[in-house]
Amino acid sequence: MPRGRYSLHDPHDGTPLGEEHFHCAPGPSGWRYVAQLTTPDGDHRGSVDLAIDELGRPIRLELAAGGWQVRGAAIDGVTWVRTDPAGTEATEGNVQAPSFTGSSPAFLVATARLLHLTPGAPATRVRLVNLTDPVLAPRTVDQAWALLRSETHPTDSGPLVVDEYQVTALDTGEVHTVHLAGDVVLAAPGIELEHLETPPSAFPD
Repeated sequence: MPRGRYSLHDPHDGTPLGEEHFHCAPGPSGWRYVAQLTTPDGDHRGSVDLAIDELGRPIRLELAAGGWQVRGAAIDGVTWVRTDPAGTEATEGNVQAPSFTGSSPAFLVATARLLHLTPGAPATRVRLVNLTDPVLAPRTVDQAWALLRSETHPTDSGPLVVDEYQVTALDTGEVHTVHLAGDVVLAAPGIELEHLETPPSAFPD
Protein backbone atom coordinates (compact mmCIF):
# COMPACT_ATOMS: atom_id res chain seq x y z
CA MET A 1 0.00 0.00 0.00
CA PRO A 2 1.82 3.13 -1.18
CA ARG A 3 1.72 5.95 1.34
CA GLY A 4 3.34 9.32 0.87
CA ARG A 5 3.10 13.03 0.23
CA TYR A 6 2.74 15.18 -2.86
CA SER A 7 3.46 18.91 -2.97
CA LEU A 8 1.05 20.90 -5.12
CA HIS A 9 1.71 24.21 -6.82
CA ASP A 10 0.27 26.36 -9.57
CA PRO A 11 1.60 24.85 -12.82
CA HIS A 12 1.84 28.29 -14.44
CA ASP A 13 3.51 30.51 -11.86
CA GLY A 14 4.75 27.98 -9.27
CA THR A 15 2.72 29.40 -6.36
CA PRO A 16 2.64 26.76 -3.57
CA LEU A 17 -0.86 25.38 -3.00
CA GLY A 18 -0.09 22.97 -0.18
CA GLU A 19 0.38 19.24 0.20
CA GLU A 20 -1.61 16.06 -0.33
CA HIS A 21 -0.96 13.25 2.19
CA PHE A 22 -2.17 10.02 0.60
CA HIS A 23 -2.39 6.28 0.72
CA CYS A 24 -3.72 4.03 -2.01
CA ALA A 25 -4.05 0.34 -2.79
CA PRO A 26 -5.42 -2.00 -5.45
CA GLY A 27 -8.10 -4.41 -4.33
CA PRO A 28 -10.29 -7.20 -5.67
CA SER A 29 -12.70 -4.72 -7.25
CA GLY A 30 -10.27 -2.04 -8.46
CA TRP A 31 -8.26 0.67 -6.70
CA ARG A 32 -8.84 3.17 -3.89
CA TYR A 33 -7.07 6.44 -3.09
CA VAL A 34 -7.57 8.44 0.12
CA ALA A 35 -5.87 11.75 0.90
CA GLN A 36 -5.95 14.76 3.19
CA LEU A 37 -5.02 18.18 1.79
CA THR A 38 -3.22 20.91 3.71
CA THR A 39 -2.46 24.56 2.97
CA PRO A 40 1.15 25.83 2.69
CA ASP A 41 0.80 26.77 6.39
CA GLY A 42 -0.21 23.22 7.30
CA ASP A 43 -3.92 23.85 7.89
CA HIS A 44 -6.50 21.33 6.70
CA ARG A 45 -8.08 22.38 3.39
CA GLY A 46 -9.85 19.32 2.01
CA SER A 47 -9.92 15.60 1.31
CA VAL A 48 -10.10 13.09 -1.52
CA ASP A 49 -11.65 9.61 -1.50
CA LEU A 50 -11.74 7.93 -4.91
CA ALA A 51 -12.54 4.30 -5.72
CA ILE A 52 -12.43 2.94 -9.26
CA ASP A 53 -13.34 -0.48 -10.60
CA GLU A 54 -11.03 -2.80 -12.51
CA LEU A 55 -11.78 -0.90 -15.75
CA GLY A 56 -10.94 2.50 -14.23
CA ARG A 57 -14.53 3.73 -13.86
CA PRO A 58 -15.31 5.76 -10.71
CA ILE A 59 -17.56 3.71 -8.45
CA ARG A 60 -17.33 6.29 -5.64
CA LEU A 61 -15.91 9.79 -5.40
CA GLU A 62 -16.01 12.08 -2.39
CA LEU A 63 -14.21 15.43 -2.51
CA ALA A 64 -14.15 18.26 0.02
CA ALA A 65 -12.56 21.69 -0.49
CA GLY A 66 -13.33 25.26 0.49
CA GLY A 67 -16.29 24.06 2.54
CA TRP A 68 -17.85 22.48 -0.55
CA GLN A 69 -18.43 18.76 -0.99
CA VAL A 70 -18.96 16.63 -4.08
CA ARG A 71 -20.14 13.03 -4.20
CA GLY A 72 -20.16 11.27 -7.54
CA ALA A 73 -20.00 7.98 -9.45
CA ALA A 74 -20.24 6.51 -12.93
CA ILE A 75 -24.03 6.41 -13.42
CA ASP A 76 -25.42 7.16 -16.91
CA GLY A 77 -22.08 8.74 -17.74
CA VAL A 78 -21.00 10.44 -14.52
CA THR A 79 -23.43 11.82 -11.98
CA TRP A 80 -22.65 13.97 -8.96
CA VAL A 81 -24.15 16.03 -6.15
CA ARG A 82 -22.41 19.24 -5.04
CA THR A 83 -23.29 20.66 -1.62
CA ASP A 84 -22.69 24.24 -0.52
CA PRO A 85 -20.73 25.18 2.64
CA ALA A 86 -23.91 25.84 4.64
CA GLY A 87 -25.29 22.45 3.70
CA THR A 88 -28.67 23.95 2.86
CA GLU A 89 -28.64 23.41 -0.89
CA ALA A 90 -27.43 20.65 -3.16
CA THR A 91 -27.14 20.71 -6.94
CA GLU A 92 -27.06 17.63 -9.11
CA GLY A 93 -25.19 17.18 -12.36
CA ASN A 94 -24.83 14.56 -15.08
CA VAL A 95 -22.57 14.46 -18.15
CA GLN A 96 -22.02 11.75 -20.73
CA ALA A 97 -18.39 11.23 -19.79
CA PRO A 98 -16.58 8.18 -18.42
CA SER A 99 -14.88 9.79 -15.42
CA PHE A 100 -13.88 12.83 -13.38
CA THR A 101 -10.68 14.82 -13.13
CA GLY A 102 -9.29 17.52 -10.87
CA SER A 103 -6.14 18.76 -9.15
CA SER A 104 -5.49 15.56 -7.18
CA PRO A 105 -2.84 13.19 -8.58
CA ALA A 106 -5.40 10.42 -8.06
CA PHE A 107 -7.25 11.52 -11.19
CA LEU A 108 -4.18 11.07 -13.40
CA VAL A 109 -3.78 7.48 -12.20
CA ALA A 110 -7.50 6.83 -12.67
CA THR A 111 -7.58 8.26 -16.21
CA ALA A 112 -4.52 6.27 -17.25
CA ARG A 113 -6.18 3.15 -15.88
CA LEU A 114 -9.42 3.98 -17.67
CA LEU A 115 -7.74 4.42 -21.06
CA HIS A 116 -5.35 1.44 -20.78
CA LEU A 117 -3.13 2.78 -23.56
CA THR A 118 -0.45 1.03 -25.59
CA PRO A 119 3.00 2.61 -26.05
CA GLY A 120 3.34 4.34 -29.40
CA ALA A 121 -0.36 4.07 -30.32
CA PRO A 122 -2.24 7.18 -31.53
CA ALA A 123 -3.63 9.51 -28.89
CA THR A 124 -7.02 8.67 -27.40
CA ARG A 125 -9.59 11.39 -26.82
CA VAL A 126 -11.49 11.41 -23.53
CA ARG A 127 -14.16 13.70 -22.07
CA LEU A 128 -13.94 14.31 -18.31
CA VAL A 129 -15.76 16.36 -15.69
CA ASN A 130 -13.15 18.62 -14.08
CA LEU A 131 -13.96 19.54 -10.47
CA THR A 132 -11.99 22.76 -10.31
CA ASP A 133 -10.37 24.42 -7.32
CA PRO A 134 -11.04 26.13 -5.02
CA VAL A 135 -14.78 25.33 -4.78
CA LEU A 136 -15.07 22.11 -6.82
CA ALA A 137 -17.01 23.78 -9.64
CA PRO A 138 -17.72 21.20 -12.37
CA ARG A 139 -16.53 21.88 -15.93
CA THR A 140 -16.52 19.46 -18.85
CA VAL A 141 -13.13 19.15 -20.58
CA ASP A 142 -11.81 17.18 -23.52
CA GLN A 143 -8.30 15.76 -23.45
CA ALA A 144 -6.12 13.58 -25.68
CA TRP A 145 -3.87 11.02 -23.97
CA ALA A 146 -0.97 9.15 -25.55
CA LEU A 147 1.42 6.70 -23.88
CA LEU A 148 4.77 7.70 -25.34
CA ARG A 149 6.91 5.01 -23.73
CA SER A 150 7.31 2.60 -20.83
CA GLU A 151 10.77 2.17 -19.34
CA THR A 152 11.98 -0.23 -16.65
CA HIS A 153 14.38 1.13 -14.03
CA PRO A 154 16.27 -0.99 -11.47
CA THR A 155 15.63 -0.10 -7.81
CA ASP A 156 16.52 -1.57 -4.43
CA SER A 157 13.03 -3.09 -4.22
CA GLY A 158 13.02 -4.52 -7.75
CA PRO A 159 12.30 -3.27 -11.28
CA LEU A 160 10.17 -0.14 -11.53
CA VAL A 161 8.17 0.48 -14.73
CA VAL A 162 7.69 4.18 -15.49
CA ASP A 163 5.09 5.23 -18.06
CA GLU A 164 5.42 8.58 -19.81
CA TYR A 165 2.15 10.08 -21.03
CA GLN A 166 1.50 13.10 -23.21
CA VAL A 167 -1.73 14.87 -22.29
CA THR A 168 -3.22 17.56 -24.54
CA ALA A 169 -6.01 19.92 -23.49
CA LEU A 170 -8.12 20.05 -26.64
CA ASP A 171 -9.72 23.41 -25.84
CA THR A 172 -6.41 25.26 -25.54
CA GLY A 173 -3.92 22.97 -27.27
CA GLU A 174 -1.72 22.99 -24.16
CA VAL A 175 0.47 19.88 -23.95
CA HIS A 176 2.08 18.47 -20.83
CA THR A 177 3.83 15.31 -19.70
CA VAL A 178 2.85 12.95 -16.90
CA HIS A 179 5.10 10.23 -15.46
CA LEU A 180 3.42 7.37 -13.61
CA ALA A 181 4.82 4.32 -11.85
CA GLY A 182 1.98 1.94 -11.11
CA ASP A 183 -0.46 3.87 -8.93
CA VAL A 184 1.89 6.74 -8.04
CA VAL A 185 2.49 9.98 -9.94
CA LEU A 186 6.23 10.62 -10.15
CA ALA A 187 5.94 13.99 -11.90
CA ALA A 188 3.27 16.12 -13.56
CA PRO A 189 2.55 19.83 -13.97
CA GLY A 190 1.85 21.27 -10.53
CA ILE A 191 2.61 17.95 -8.79
CA GLU A 192 5.81 16.73 -7.14
CA LEU A 193 6.21 13.48 -5.23
CA GLU A 194 8.00 14.55 -2.05
CA HIS A 195 7.93 11.34 -0.02
CA LEU A 196 6.97 7.70 -0.59
CA GLU A 197 7.14 5.15 2.22
CA THR A 198 6.54 2.01 0.13
CA PRO A 199 6.95 1.19 -3.58
CA PRO A 200 4.07 1.81 -6.01
CA SER A 201 1.55 -0.97 -6.58
CA ALA A 202 1.38 -2.45 -10.06
CA PHE A 203 -1.99 -2.88 -11.72
CA PRO A 204 -2.76 -6.33 -13.17
CA ASP A 205 -2.73 -6.58 -16.95
